[in-house]
Amino acid sequence: MGLLGIFLSLILLMYLAYRGINVLILAPALSLLAVVMSGGLPILATYTQVFMGSLGGYVITYFPLFLLGAIFGKVMADSGAARAIAEWIVDRLGADRAVLAVVLSCGVLTYGGVSLFVVAFAVYPIANALFRRADIPKRLLPAAIALGSFTFTMTAFPGTPAIQNAIPMPFFGTNVFAAPLFGLLAGVMMLAGGTMWLNRRARSAGAEGYGDHSATAADATLPEDADLPPFALAVLPVVSVIVLNAVLTWFVFPTMTADYLAQPEYGETDLSAVAGIWAIIVSLVVSILLAIGLNWRRFTDLRESVNAGTMGSLLPIFNTASEVGYGAVIASLPAFALIRDVVLGLFPGNPVASLAVAVNVLAGITGSASGGMSIALNTLGEQFAALGQAQGISMELMHRVTALSSGGFDALPHNGAVITLLAITGLTHKKSYADIFFVAVAIPLLALITVIVLGTIF
Repeated sequence: MGLLGIFLSLILLMYLAYRGINVLILAPALSLLAVVMSGGLPILATYTQVFMGSLGGYVITYFPLFLLGAIFGKVMADSGAARAIAEWIVDRLGADRAVLAVVLSCGVLTYGGVSLFVVAFAVYPIANALFRRADIPKRLLPAAIALGSFTFTMTAFPGTPAIQNAIPMPFFGTNVFAAPLFGLLAGVMMLAGGTMWLNRRARSAGAEGYGDHSATAADATLPEDADLPPFALAVLPVVSVIVLNAVLTWFVFPTMTADYLAQPEYGETDLSAVAGIWAIIVSLVVSILLAIGLNWRRFTDLRESVNAGTMGSLLPIFNTASEVGYGAVIASLPAFALIRDVVLGLFPGNPVASLAVAVNVLAGITGSASGGMSIALNTLGEQFAALGQAQGISMELMHRVTALSSGGFDALPHNGAVITLLAITGLTHKKSYADIFFVAVAIPLLALITVIVLGTIF
C-alpha cells in the first residue's frame, strides 16, 4: 500500500497539475494522501515538521535568487532593453535566418539572467513579426522560443545564473561554472541540433506559410514607437551579470576568509557552500542598479516595475518549494527506500547515470526542472555525492549532469512554462508541442547522454 500510495500521488500530481490545479494545493494534499496510504504515520506532524520544514528551508536558501531574477527581468523588459537586444540580433541576422534570430535573442537574454517567462513575453512580438515577414509557419514559433529559453542557457552553458544551475552548488560544493567544457559541448549540441531541426521543418512546410492567426494579448508589449536604448546600453546589464558572477566566483570569494560561517548563528557551514549563491546575489543587485541607472528616463513607473517583479517572484518560488516539501514527505515514507534502492541500482558503479535518471524522472513527474532537481537532491543528493567521491568522480561533472538532467523530461505537456508559452503565442499543444518536444526534450536528452558517456570515460 505504501508503494501504491506514492505512485498514485505522483500520477495525480501530474494529471491534476496538467488540468490547471495549483501545486500549492496539490503538493501538501497529495503528499498527505501518500502518508495516509502508508498507514501508521502521524499526518499533522508530517505536514508541519516535514513538508513545511523542507518548504521553508528551500525558500530561505533560494528566495534571493528568485526575487532578484524577477526584478531584473522586469526592469529589462519595462525599460525596453530586452526588446532592444532582440531587435538588434534580428536586424543583424535578417529575416532569412528568422529561426536563428529568435533562438539567439532568447538565448542572450536568458543567459544574462532574464526570466524565461519575461523573455517569452518580450521576444514574442518581434519573433511573430519576423516569422510573418519570412512566411514561416507560426506553429514553429513556440519551439524556437523554447529552444532559446528552456535549453542550453538554462542547464548547459557555464556561468548561467539560471536557478537550475544554482541548485546543485551546495550539494556538490561547486559553482555555476562547473564542468565548463562539458557544459559548452551539451549547449552547442542543443543550439545547433534544435536550430537545424526547426529550419528543416520550416523548409518542409512548403506552401503552408505563416498561416491565418488571430492577434493575441501578447502581440505588443511596448508601443511600436517606444524609446528603446541603444544596443550597447541595453546589453550592458546582461554582460554585467555574467562578468561579475565570474569575477566573484573565481577571484574574489576564494581569497576571503570566512571562518565565522562555522559558528551556529551563521549556520555552521563553510564558504564553499554559499559562495556560489553569494556571487549570483551580488551580480544581480549590481546589474539591476546598472539597468535602472542607464535607462532611468525610459521607465513609465519604476516603482511599479520593481513591485511587479517582486510580486512576480512569489508564486514561482512557492510552487517550487511546495514540490520540494512534497518530495521530502515522499522521501520520509518507508516505501520510498525501495524506490531509492531501485534508482541507485539502475546503473551499478555509475552514480552519474543514476543521478541523471532520478532527476529526469522527478522533473517529468512534477513538470518542473527546478522542482524535480530539488526533490532528487534533497532526497538522494548526499548518497550520490558520497558515491561519486568514493569512485573519484568529479563533483563538477555531477553538478553539470544534474543541471542537464533537469532540462529533459521537465518540458512534458504539463510543464508550466510550456503552457504559458502556448498561451502567449495563441497556439495549442496539438499544433506546436511536437516541435517543442523535439528541441526541449529529445535533443537535450541526447546531449545529456553524450556528456555522461564522455564524462565516464575521461
